[in-house]
Amino acid sequence: MTINCKGTLVDLSTPKVMGILNITPDSFYDGGALKTDKDILTQAEKMLAEGAAFLDMGGYSSRPGAADISIDEEMSRVIPAIKLVLKHFPETLISIDTFRSAVAQKAVDTGAAIVNDISAGILDEHMMPTVAQLQVPYIMMHMRGTPQTMKTLTDYKNVLTEVLSYFSERIATARALGINDLIADPGFGFAKTIEQNFELLRQLELFKNLEIPLLAGLSRKSMIYKTLNTTPQEALNGTTALNTIALMKGANILRVHDVKEAVECVRIYQAFSS
Repeated sequence: MTINCKGTLVDLSTPKVMGILNITPDSFYDGGALKTDKDILTQAEKMLAEGAAFLDMGGYSSRPGAADISIDEEMSRVIPAIKLVLKHFPETLISIDTFRSAVAQKAVDTGAAIVNDISAGILDEHMMPTVAQLQVPYIMMHMRGTPQTMKTLTDYKNVLTEVLSYFSERIATARALGINDLIADPGFGFAKTIEQNFELLRQLELFKNLEIPLLAGLSRKSMIYKTLNTTPQEALNGTTALNTIALMKGANILRVHDVKEAVECVRIYQAFSS
C-alpha cells in the first residue's frame, strides 16, 4: 500500500502521521498561531523532528461556519508558506489542504506533493481533472454542503452506508480520470453529529472495502471535547484515545495537531500488533 509523492514511494502499510500546519487566522484550535515566517518554520521543524511523514498546509479554514475567503487570499496565505518550508526543509512532503483547483495547481507547482480536498472534487468541478494532470496523490474527504452550511446537513438514513456509497462514486470518478493514488477521509466533524462521528469510527474497518488507504482526522475535534465537556485545548488525551482506536480499525494516516503523541500512538500500536 504505497503512494508516490514526487517520486518518493511512501509505504502506508506502516501507519504514518500528518502534521497540521494551518496558515489561517481562524482555525478552530490553532487559528492565528502562526503569524510570522519564524512561527511557521519553528512549527514545521518541530513536527518533522517529531516524526511527521507529511505536513498538511492550508490557507482556508474549514471549521463549521468559517468565513469564506477569495482564491487570491487563500493563495497569498499558503503559497509563500509552502515556499518557505521547502526552502529550509527541501525533503518535506507537503500536502495542500484546499478544495480549489487553482490553489492545488499553484501549490503543486510550488512543490507540494499531495492534494487534500475536503469536498472530494464536489465544490470545484476542475479539481479532479487538475489532480489527474498533476499526477499527485489525492485525499478525498466526505462532507456535505460547505463549511458555512454543513452543520445543518446531518440528516442521514444510515450514515455509514451513505458515506461508503459516496466514496464508491468518488473513487470511480477519480479512477476514470486517471488518478492513481487515492486516500479516503471519512470527514469526522463535517456534516455529522457527535453520534454519527462515533458510528463511523466504530465501523471504520468497513472502509477497507474501498481498497484505498484511510486517513483519520480526529485531532481535538468537537466529538472529543464535547463528549468530555472540555475545550479543544484540553482534548489531547481524548485525541490519543481515538487515534489508537482508529489505528486498530485500520487507519493508515493520522492527521493531527500534535505529532509526537500520534507517533507514539503508532509505535505502541505496532508493538501491540506484532
